[in-house]
Amino acid sequence: MVEIEERHWWYRERRALLARELRRIRKVGTALDIGAGGGGNTRVLLAHGWHAMAADYSETAVELARERGLEAIHADAQDLPLPPMALDLVLAFDVLEHIERDDLAVREMVRVLRPGGTALITVPCDMALWSAHDVACQHQRRYSREGLVSLLTGEGLVLDRVRSWNVLLRPVASWRRRRCTGFDLEETPRLVDALLTAVVRTERFLPVGSLPGVSLIVRAHRPR
Repeated sequence: MVEIEERHWWYRERRALLARELRRIRKVGTALDIGAGGGGNTRVLLAHGWHAMAADYSETAVELARERGLEAIHADAQDLPLPPMALDLVLAFDVLEHIERDDLAVREMVRVLRPGGTALITVPCDMALWSAHDVACQHQRRYSREGLVSLLTGEGLVLDRVRSWNVLLRPVASWRRRRCTGFDLEETPRLVDALLTAVVRTERFLPVGSLPGVSLIVRAHRPR
């Protein structure tokens, strides 16, 4: 994943999504990228002025992030090694679906956020899209919109925005996932990558966030 994330259309657009959300936050501060992997999203945080640290359960991921010059720690999302109210922003992009007790992970996000602090979260949606890719990625579940909202609000977050992502490509994803036998993100030919990039970027200008997609993206905050 770390090898292909710089070049792959899905990762590039996800970083663009993050950048747009960051521009909506008026004041920068301290941030933690939970489940950061090699730190691709952590670098987006840094580029937008945040004092950001990567955290991952995988020691290999932490080593890769440090090799990229990032501040990184080995951490369990269910028990973050940080004091209460230490952060202005927590980022958890495609993390919760890996954790059996996702409620504990959300509770930790709330604990380490300062009052008014922001949480940016993405998850894969809809168990109808469950496939061998989810098994290979060690997912515990895919989320319904209602289930995700219930989880986050139940642990104390106030939701600012919940929307679908990858709506236009959902039929393609559904078709491909029915045929895949394992991890489904791989290098794509340049022409195919350019085509998929153009389609997914089109969503930036269309009111499709309430329609079924492949992922859900949430902006929320800890109440003051």
